[in-house]
Amino acid sequence: MTLFRKVSGEKVDVVKHTLEIIKNNPNVEIHIGTDSQSEGNKTTYVTVIAYRFGTRGVHYIFWREKIKKVKDRYSRLFKETELTIEVAEWFTQRIKSVRIELDFDYNEDEKFWSQKLVSTTKGWAESLGYEVNIKPNKQIATRAADYHCR
Repeated sequence: MTLFRKVSGEKVDVVKHTLEIIKNNPNVEIHIGTDSQSEGNKTTYVTVIAYRFGTRGVHYIFWREKIKKVKDRYSRLFKETELTIEVAEWFTQRIKSVRIELDFDYNEDEKFWSQKLVSTTKGWAESLGYEVNIKPNKQIATRAADYHCR
């Protein structure tokens, strides 16, 4: 998990960075989310840890990976869930007292294809004790992840 970076490109020690933010902003909300995009023969995944400072804005760090194109939509989207939960579990094992919300870029509205993943994803994440945000609700981390996928 040492591959997280600031927007400037600077590498970040996730634990030290987070503890410093919590020390200076005890009411910070922490969101983790992943988005993906396929283009050409590659699929890009971006996972974001976002720190929301109430109405004063958001700071985030991110990790990006490009892999051989994932052709199956379900597999590509479900990997977003796996990466988000993997980072959240890694994170909470190192910082025990922190509360995290997981943002998933899936929509509960049945007219959207991603709705097929909502039940499984939400159930898995909530069974691990995380608060889950699904569209159209809060999408703090996935909005930043979407930006860095493009």
